[in-house]
Amino acid sequence: MDDINPTLQALWQETSETESVRQRLYQVLRQSIIQMVLAPGKALSEKEVADAFSVSRQPVREAFIRLSEVGLVEVRPQRGTFVVKISRRAVLESRFVREAVEVAVVRQATVKGLSPAVLEELDELVERQRRCIQPHDSNRFYLLDERFHKTLSLAVGQQSAWKVIEEVRAQLDRVRYLSVPDTTPIARLVEQHADILSAIEERDVAQAEHAMRRHLREILVSLPDLVQRFPEMFDAQETLSFIEEDAS
Repeated sequence: MDDINPTLQALWQETSETESVRQRLYQVLRQSIIQMVLAPGKALSEKEVADAFSVSRQPVREAFIRLSEVGLVEVRPQRGTFVVKISRRAVLESRFVREAVEVAVVRQATVKGLSPAVLEELDELVERQRRCIQPHDSNRFYLLDERFHKTLSLAVGQQSAWKVIEEVRAQLDRVRYLSVPDTTPIARLVEQHADILSAIEERDVAQAEHAMRRHLREILVSLPDLVQRFPEMFDAQETLSFIEEDAS
C-alpha cells in the first residue's frame, strides 16, 4: 500500500479528530474505494492499514466489517479482505431506493416550502458547484453534491431519510465517480440541481418530482457505457448474465 499511502493520509487529515478511530478509518477507506484509490478486486490487509495510520488492528477490523455491510468489501475466511467489484444489479437496486426516498423528500420540501435561509444555502451550493465545471474538479463537486442533497433532507426534518440515502449511496458513488466528466458532464448535473431548486421555489410539486427523478436516473444513461469502458471494474459474471438477458 506504499503507493497509495499519501492519498490515504490526505483523506485521514480531512476527518474530524473528535470522531473515533474506527469511524475515521471507515470514512477514509470508504472514500478511497469510491474514488477508485482502492480499486475493485484489491486485497486489503489489516496489518498494512493499521501500520499506515499507526493504530491497532481492532478498529481496522471493525471498519472492514462496516464496509462489508454496505457492500464495498468482502471478507473471505482464510483468504483475506477484498474490495468488491461493482455490481450492476446492486447499483440499480440502490438507485431505485434512493429515487423513492428523495422524490418523497423533494415533494415535502415543495409542499411545505423551505425557509429563505435554506433556499439561500441551496442556491449558494449550486453556484459553488458551477465553479467546479471549468477546472473539472469532480472531487470538490461531489462533496458539494452531497451537501445539496443532505441539506434538502434535513431541511424538511427527514434525518432518517438521509441515513437511508447514505447507506445506498455507497453502491452508486463509484459509478458516479467513473462517469464524470466523460460520460456525465458536471455541467449537466449542476443544471439538474438548479432545476430542482427552481421547482421548489416555485412550489411546483410535479416539476420538482420530475426534476429529481431525471437527476437520479442519469446513472441509467451512463451505466451501460461505463460497463463497456471499464470492464475490469465490474463483476464479470454478473455483466455476462445481463448481456445474455438483454440478448434473449
